[in-house]
Amino acid sequence: MDIIEYLRREKKIVDEALDRLVPAADRPPVRLNQAIRHSLIDGGKRLRPILLLAAAQAVGSKKEPLLPFACAMECIHTYSLIHDDLPAMDDDDLRRGRPTCHKQFDEATAILAGDGLLTLAFELAARPIQGVPAKDSLAMVVQLAQDAGIHGMVGGQMMDMEAEEREVELAELQYIHIHKTGALIRSSCMAGACLGGGDATQINKIKRYGEAIGLAFQIADDVLDIVGDSELMGKTIGKDQQQSKATYPALMGVGQARDEANNLVNEALSCLKDFSDDAEPLRALARYITDRTH
Repeated sequence: MDIIEYLRREKKIVDEALDRLVPAADRPPVRLNQAIRHSLIDGGKRLRPILLLAAAQAVGSKKEPLLPFACAMECIHTYSLIHDDLPAMDDDDLRRGRPTCHKQFDEATAILAGDGLLTLAFELAARPIQGVPAKDSLAMVVQLAQDAGIHGMVGGQMMDMEAEEREVELAELQYIHIHKTGALIRSSCMAGACLGGGDATQINKIKRYGEAIGLAFQIADDVLDIVGDSELMGKTIGKDQQQSKATYPALMGVGQARDEANNLVNEALSCLKDFSDDAEPLRALARYITDRTH
């Protein structure tokens, strides 16, 4: 399949849903909603919501009823970027090809924009979904809270900060990446499979798929921070080296890091071998993880 065309089409669907679900820029508090929309609307690849929708398709579900939950994933991801860009964290000036939220507005507004997106995410995720048992929706909201919080993305970010300017072993680096980046990607895949009505075997296989591509995605990001094009990526590159962050290329070199990412993609593809052609988008997305240039 043409993965670029697929991503363009699915991104348009997610973008339109976000535009409907997120408060308008002229709605009070105006400055806060402008900041939220500055960071969220029209930017990013929408990988996490697209993975959720693709996982639902893989288990034979319609995608439209799951759009609010898919948009919740993008809200959480964007909130994490807003906070990650703050001077107290990575102190970045550019994100998604435009000034970061605190540069366009101010630090206090950026913090509140991130807070607003995080809470909006759970408002969207908790909405009833036609045809989905309430217990399944609740289970995925709990899973999302775990994967986005202390035991997932937030905890991984803390460990990532603590690992700066010191040597780390592979096991610790893997743990950081699995939590900082992989947890929300895995959560997206699981939510699509579960809310899409997949059986226990399908959900478990898609969970394993999500774990593999989540780690592969962060390794690929680490590599792109060295060899990528800042204009294509829409953000400053070389920050990992400047801040002495723990990364796969720093630990084992670019070539071996790429090999590791490719091995993880193959592992992800093996999890889908018993799925029908409905899972082809998931297969193409796994390959895209390591083939992308931004």
